[in-house]
Amino acid sequence: MDLHFTEEQIMIKEMIRQFARSHIEPFAQEYNLKGEFPSEIIKELAGLGLFGMMIPERYGGSDAGAVSYSLALQEIAFSCASVAVTLSVTNLTTEPIMKYGTEEQKRNYLIPMASGEYLGAFALTEPDAGSDPAGLRTSAVKKGSKYIINGTKQFITNGKYAGLFVLIARTAPGRGGLSAFIVPRNTKGLKIGKEEKKMGLSASNTVEIILEDCEVPEELLLGKEGMGLNIALNALDSGRIGIASQAAGMIHACLMEALNYSKERKQFGKAIIKHQAINNMIADISVDHEAAGLLTWSAASLKDRGKAFTKEASIAKLFATEALNRCAYKALQIFGGYGYIKEYKIERIYRDARVTTIYEGTSEIQRMVIGREAERM
Repeated sequence: MDLHFTEEQIMIKEMIRQFARSHIEPFAQEYNLKGEFPSEIIKELAGLGLFGMMIPERYGGSDAGAVSYSLALQEIAFSCASVAVTLSVTNLTTEPIMKYGTEEQKRNYLIPMASGEYLGAFALTEPDAGSDPAGLRTSAVKKGSKYIINGTKQFITNGKYAGLFVLIARTAPGRGGLSAFIVPRNTKGLKIGKEEKKMGLSASNTVEIILEDCEVPEELLLGKEGMGLNIALNALDSGRIGIASQAAGMIHACLMEALNYSKERKQFGKAIIKHQAINNMIADISVDHEAAGLLTWSAASLKDRGKAFTKEASIAKLFATEALNRCAYKALQIFGGYGYIKEYKIERIYRDARVTTIYEGTSEIQRMVIGREAERM
């Protein structure tokens, strides 16, 4: 892998860094403390073209590529993980439409998603089916020219604000009986349920989706019946690059918070960074920061080159998210009692970090994927 970024990638990284530090960082704490969705920031990101980075130019995107997108997402996550996951899930939703959608579906839905007019939501998880998507119960029954969908989806990021959902439902028994659908927000029978109160990511919207005789036209079936599981798994491969990028950006934030504080805070007559115990923790965070970035860019680079990247995406997601939780722990420890106070950014990072080893495939699922792929070598 060539680890040198192109001029365009460096330019994107610097542009988004400047935007995030000046337009997201100053307001992130307020949004998260209030549990308020950052609508204005999302509009500004849309204006910068962030929602179209992975969408081809003919559908209104920039087709900047996975590495550029990863660099941008890391810079956003440095300032606010809630904003980063809102962007990441919308891009995750575009993936199956680009890969499996008809030309009409692409024109109708990728264009408004590229502009930021529509946020996307990926409706896979259910109350009794998370890590095992084959256990989904939401049903889609063909009646004439429509599918009638009934069921409940849980933990749906962006659900309250999404313009469309990519939804996985059961059209037949067994693992091969799942199908994928594009479900616009105004579809009859689709209801937004309760909004979840979460431990972290308080400025990211997470809701329950209720489908009661939800009527979806047959032309909004993605791919063919029975392809739903493969569509979901392929989308999650790309989504894991997004979550790994988010985690890498948050590790960078841990590092900078810990560095700045440890240089200013004095104990026993000197800055605490001069104490070996603290300096060792800074070193450990630095190592995890470098490794998480390299693993994530490696997976993104494979995707850009059209190569298989399932194993590499899972490796990046597994390492970066578990490293983030280690780093958040160490950074908060460096802050001592102050790190436990909501006034400090590290307290928010510590809470936001925890879910990264859970959503879009738990660490245990990532190990299953990596082990399965290793067997094929």
